[in-house]
Amino acid sequence: MSYEKVNQAKKTVIGTKQTVKAIHGGHVVEILVARDADNRITQPAIQLAEEKGVKIDFVESKIELGKACGLQVGAAVVAITV
Repeated sequence: MSYEKVNQAKKTVIGTKQTVKAIHGGHVVEILVARDADNRITQPAIQLAEEKGVKIDFVESKIELGKACGLQVGAAVVAITV
């Protein structure tokens, strides 16, 4: 279900650093976080999203999340932006 959100989104931001920047910029509607990603990588985006009231959705696989973004590698965090 959540992987489909990424496919259908017109604009996405991939990666923790870029997601954090986009949240600070106020452009993020929702973030998707892979459960199998390392917590030290995902935690900054999760914490900031919670502080800013951005919806957080968890998916099972960073490989599948990466594929949903059109990547051949995994993605720990993806932001859906406006």
